[in-house]
Amino acid sequence: MKKRRIGRSGLVVSEICLGTMTFGSTCDEREAFRIMDRAADAGVDFFDTAEVYPVPPDHSYVYATEEIVGRWLRTRNRDAFLIATKFCGSANAWFKPPVREGHTAIDRHHIRRAIEGSLRRLGTDYVDLYQTHWPDHDVPYEPTLEALDELVQEGLVRYVGCSNETPWGLMKALSAAERCGLNRYESIQNNFSLINRRFEDSLAEVCRQERISLLPYSPMGGGVLSGKYNQPTPPEGARFSAYQETGGERQQAMARRFVNEKSLATTGELIELAAELNMGVATLAIAWSKQHDFVASTIVGANTVHQLEDSLAAADVVLEESILRRVDDITSRHPYPLG
Repeated sequence: MKKRRIGRSGLVVSEICLGTMTFGSTCDEREAFRIMDRAADAGVDFFDTAEVYPVPPDHSYVYATEEIVGRWLRTRNRDAFLIATKFCGSANAWFKPPVREGHTAIDRHHIRRAIEGSLRRLGTDYVDLYQTHWPDHDVPYEPTLEALDELVQEGLVRYVGCSNETPWGLMKALSAAERCGLNRYESIQNNFSLINRRFEDSLAEVCRQERISLLPYSPMGGGVLSGKYNQPTPPEGARFSAYQETGGERQQAMARRFVNEKSLATTGELIELAAELNMGVATLAIAWSKQHDFVASTIVGANTVHQLEDSLAAADVVLEESILRRVDDITSRHPYPLG
């Protein structure tokens, strides 16, 4: 499997990263171990997790994902893998995370509490990449970066990154780091897929000009690109089916955002293209993602080893320019399916 450097850091990682956000909820520990074994055997050396995982976040199993990854990591050579995790953003944002009694913030106190817990659960004395899970634009960037810089200086964290950040926020953070002589964000982990190309509007330029790497999550559009929502009856047990049936106001709004006329029309055409190319649509979606020059490693998830195979198949796929143009044509007919 080919590798790429993250930003200007010393981290050189596999082009495919294993996302672990379902480990401990919809994916039990036994299957999670099988998934991690298969990914490692395929050459994946970069794993991404978070203190608030698994999803959907819940008090009954919060922290389980890091614990599962940690138990698996103890069966391997720690130096053979690059581990990324994330600490929660402000509880005053879009939801209250089920950690630290819902009083999270991106300040020194919570960053310290978060890294101590993550290191303990992961069974390691350092994290390769430590990321803010979501920003708090009401708080200056300097205190957050100062707290993260301390972790780097102490050897608890090698490099830092951000997630779900905006162009304004990323540039503010980079400016603050440069002005104060602090470690900067080397990566940004945002939603990016064939049904959500908004990252290309402005964040891609920031990444190119500042040498920041995107670690795109949800390359399958939350599972929409699999085609399972293109059926007459919503798939039982699927995330957005559950959100539509029993979710709160925010979850129902998210389901409508991901599953709508535009996203399903785009998905239908992409499935036809993938079939013509004799590959799964997951292979097409992930191959497309990793061919962007600002992408270091595309984060893929799976509930079963079987689901992982189409993602791993993308490792050796390079899409020809003619295919990329056809993809552009499909997505341009249904721009911004996610709004």
